[in-house]
Amino acid sequence: MFELVFLVLIGLIFSFLGWRIWKKEQITLIHDYHYTKVIEKDKKPYTEKMGKACIVMGIGMILTGAIDFITTTFYGWIFFGVCFIIGLIIMIFAQLKYNGGLF
Repeated sequence: MFELVFLVLIGLIFSFLGWRIWKKEQITLIHDYHYTKVIEKDKKPYTEKMGKACIVMGIGMILTGAIDFITTTFYGWIFFGVCFIIGLIIMIFAQLKYNGGLF
C-alpha cells in the first residue's frame, strides 16, 4: 500500500509540474542552466517537449504503483523503466535541439 501511495503521489507531482511547464510555459521550473541558450521564439516548443516528458514520467510512476498494487508483483516497474526512458529521450533531444547541448 505504501508503494502505491508513494508512487501515485510522486507521479502526480511530476505530471503537475509537466503540465505547468507545458501549458503555462513556466520555463523557470526547469533549472536555469538547461535553458540559458534557448532563444525566445523556441521557448514554447522547448517547454512543450520538456513538459510532455515530465508527464510521461509521471504517468509511468502512477502505472507502476497501480500495477504493482493490483498484481502484487513487480511487473509495474517495467512501465516505470519504459516511461522514464521515453521521457528522458524526449528531454535529451529537446536539450540538444533548443539549448545546443545538455548543459
